Amino acid sequence: TKGVVGSGRTANHTPFTGEKLADLPESTPEDVQEAFERARRAQVAWGATPVRQRAAVLLRFHDLVLARQAEVLDLIQLETGKARLHAHEEVQAVVVAARHYGRKAPAYLRPKRHAGAMPTLTKVTELRHPRGVVGQIAPWNYPLELSVGDALPAFVAGNAVVMKPDTETCLTALWARDLLVEAGLPAEVFQVVIGDGPVVGPEVVKHADYVSFTGSTRTGREVAQGAAARLVGVSLELGGKNAMVVLEDADIDKAAAGAVRACFSSAGQLCISIERLYVHESVADAFAERFAARTKAMRLGTSLAYGAD
Repeated sequence: TKGVVGSGRTANHTPFTGEKLADLPESTPEDVQEAFERARRAQVAWGATPVRQRAAVLLRFHDLVLARQAEVLDLIQLETGKARLHAHEEVQAVVVAARHYGRKAPAYLRPKRHAGAMPTLTKVTELRHPRGVVGQIAPWNYPLELSVGDALPAFVAGNAVVMKPDTETCLTALWARDLLVEAGLPAEVFQVVIGDGPVVGPEVVKHADYVSFTGSTRTGREVAQGAAARLVGVSLELGGKNAMVVLEDADIDKAAAGAVRACFSSAGQLCISIERLYVHESVADAFAERFAARTKAMRLGTSLAYGAD
């Protein structure tokens, strides 16, 4: 629990058995304010660090995650209950993001020249500056990719981050924080607060220079209103209600296989999962038969190993 600013106590549990995984600090509104004050002080030096040095932290983080991925695969499974294959997909997404921003950030952030309002007489140089301290509210369903994975570009751009991960899946985010610090990120640049969303979430929005939120549409509206009242930027990744259409000329076997994967990947707990199926009446019976058969054939399990779907 290094890096957590909290004076209270809470806990998280594994959905596999309901057993407690860890006792955790719980943050109060005063703790959130303190976390932002720490992050803001640390951000000044971090923002002044040359971008290639910041990018090198992400590349070292990439290597550390790959070297120790068995640890985080276990954590993701224990905290979310998802199959190891889907935990692996999440890990790969994060290491790809770390490598991408580690390699591309110097080009993305370098000054860019443009023609001025009066060509040949005036010139314009576009400079990119850090926002300051980013407040991030992350969900439980992808505890690595949608927490630290989303924070990586903020760090390489010179920002500090105060993150509120979901309490039930915060160990994964804390594991990744430890690796980022090991990779060279100043510890004070990455602060973590833990607690109930209605208590801690508004405090994050209240103090942030930019807000990143992933969660429900209802809460997203509240976050957007809070950010708008302060005239700070906000990015929102909210809930979906996705549909799949199977036409009369579709390959039914492929359609059924794709539907099962789209409906039940990561146990269906992702915002792009399919929740509605529209099937042409001429192939509806054949599709339903194949879809049901493939669903019944899915392998269930609670082991920390590959094999379950």
